[in-house]
Amino acid sequence: MKDTLNMSVSQVFSKNGERYAFVSFTDGARSAEGKIPACKIISSVGFGKEETAQLEDYMTRELARLKRMAAGVDVMRAFMEP
Repeated sequence: MKDTLNMSVSQVFSKNGERYAFVSFTDGARSAEGKIPACKIISSVGFGKEETAQLEDYMTRELARLKRMAAGVDVMRAFMEP
């Protein structure tokens, strides 16, 4: 993988009693999206199998922190005036 990998975490979604969030990874032209708490890459463009396995391993190791990040995302705050 390249030296700089950007990551973002979505808000928490809930469907049929399942709570989940998405984790996006980008480094220029390549991108991948994973889903937590399953810690699985669900789409990838430009990352090889070994690299997606590394991203899944990262999500597994950092799951608690990623969940906290997702819980802190408030999409509606973006629409509120200061």
